[in-house]
Amino acid sequence: MSYSSTQINKLLNSLEKHLADEHPDNPILAKAVKSFRKMDYIGYSMGLLSRDESYATCVTWWPMIAVLGTFSAGKSTFINTHLGLKLQRTGNQAVDDKFTVICYSRHNQAKTLPGVALDADPRFPFFHISKSIEEISEAGQERIDAYLQLKTCPSEKIRGKILIDSPGFDADSQRASTLRLTQHIINLSDLVLVFFDARHPEPKAMQDTLAYLVSASVNRADANKFLYILNQMDVTAQEDNPEEVVSAWQRSLAEVGLIAGRFYRIYNPDVAVPISDPQVRERFEKKREEDMADIYTRMQQIEVERSYRIVGKLEQTAKAIKNQAMVKLVEMLGEWRNKVLLLDGVIFLTLTIFAGAALHFTESWDLLGAFIPGESFSLVALLVLLGGLGFIHFTIRRRVANKIKKKLVQKMGSDHETCKQYTQAFSKSTAAYRSMLFKKPAGWNEVTEQTIDEIIDESNDYIQELNDQFTNPSGNDGENAQVLSS
Repeated sequence: MSYSSTQINKLLNSLEKHLADEHPDNPILAKAVKSFRKMDYIGYSMGLLSRDESYATCVTWWPMIAVLGTFSAGKSTFINTHLGLKLQRTGNQAVDDKFTVICYSRHNQAKTLPGVALDADPRFPFFHISKSIEEISEAGQERIDAYLQLKTCPSEKIRGKILIDSPGFDADSQRASTLRLTQHIINLSDLVLVFFDARHPEPKAMQDTLAYLVSASVNRADANKFLYILNQMDVTAQEDNPEEVVSAWQRSLAEVGLIAGRFYRIYNPDVAVPISDPQVRERFEKKREEDMADIYTRMQQIEVERSYRIVGKLEQTAKAIKNQAMVKLVEMLGEWRNKVLLLDGVIFLTLTIFAGAALHFTESWDLLGAFIPGESFSLVALLVLLGGLGFIHFTIRRRVANKIKKKLVQKMGSDHETCKQYTQAFSKSTAAYRSMLFKKPAGWNEVTEQTIDEIIDESNDYIQELNDQFTNPSGNDGENAQVLSS
């Protein structure tokens, strides 16, 4: 689906209005949209963004919880219990092969909408995701509906939030697409609940799945947003060995890089195996209630985490333009310029030698001069010479630029979005109308750099405003001072 700059501007206006109406006393996110707009202008001038794109659509503006895990881990049952509705299908086998985005609706009846509803709305985490699906779909031009669906429900538990249920990770079909969309979700989420089936503490058959799910959280700056949940712990009550089960899972996850972190031990009492021993039942129920309370507390706090995430993304993107994109483009332009000048010199020298030899051994110039008067002959010869040299030069420019772009694609590998931005910007900086003498990429100048610094300063101001709302280190009784509940 294609959008014009007018449509993008309309969508951002709608988003800005929604955020202002949502929190009239907390305008930080609405102001952040304005900062994203300023950064968009830089992206357009440098070629990092197309006119139908915006940095603001690269982040979800709704508080977002992702539920990931292997099949039969109880993800859907957990979601249904949390919502108080039987919204998701459940079973011991994989029952759904799509990512399901769940959001609140004022209508009493739950509805299922196609994936295209997500692709066209910048408030959701899959805005324009159809472009990526077309790139990585194993089956070619797949419709977005084959991967995504939107479900609405009237549960108050989901009001103002987005919940995403992932398909099971045991199937090989559509695997690359599933994993890429999973990574997209992980990057945008405020909280990631990773479910494991406590009944299978040695999941050798799913080792690659575990490696992907767990390695995604290792060494991340936001690793604390991952909660590892051992579901269906009631099956361990008969042997009364929950610690051994947890240890077995810790060993399995340590093999794929996770050596720290807490496991939450839960089960659904409505479908649990009856626990006959009263003392064991009391101990299991107490542990379950404690861990469920901690999980729900984290789920309730994501409104705060959402604000910090968006402002952090603003600062991160601005710094990436200045410290990564600009530096990389300068490096690529230097390589391009040196190679073009070298090839120009070699080819022009070669042509000069051949031209000299031709003039020495032929009378063609005298024959041509007999039909064209002297002054006109000199002008025609000069124009032909300049036209030929110009054609050769611009052909060299284009081919060298294409080779550098291909090398960049191979080097960046799976980082498709960043690679796309760099190649777009490099193409603009090496356009035929632009002089090779410019060492800085197109759109980068003192004003641009000053604007980037202003955006970074604005993001720091937003963080301070958020801190003033939720913390009060001085202990003063200010109107906006609150203590962030733990």
